[in-house]
Amino acid sequence: MEVDADVEETTIASSEETGEKVEIKYTPVAVEEEVEEEQQIFEVVEEAPEFPGGMGALMKFLGSNIKYPTIAQENGVQGRVIVQFVVIKDGSIVDAKVMRSVDPYLDKEALRVVSSMPKWKPGKQRGKAVRCRYTVPVMFRLQ
Repeated sequence: MEVDADVEETTIASSEETGEKVEIKYTPVAVEEEVEEEQQIFEVVEEAPEFPGGMGALMKFLGSNIKYPTIAQENGVQGRVIVQFVVIKDGSIVDAKVMRSVDPYLDKEALRVVSSMPKWKPGKQRGKAVRCRYTVPVMFRLQ
């Protein structure tokens, strides 16, 4: 089998043969900053975010700030709404969303109360405050 291919021959001359000066250019390597850590949301951290005063204070806050929706009371609706949110580096609460719904009225109230929480102590990774996802159950129980 014959293959007809046009192959161009290239001669590489060394600088010793040509007498030309060799110029070596330094090209700095582009260092990519860890931007993704700024935006990364941690699920598990060395130091978990904390409501001011701890878990007991969080439950007390939820209990005293929840206004049971009248329509849900009248319909006898009760249960546990699971709300997930992100505690950002300054302790603020963002991106609150319902992970487990009970009733649209209860869900809305749970989101309202979670969004009104005071700033948390942020979660930390390697000693630095980081964005951290947190999940909290909000109980609605009729007496």
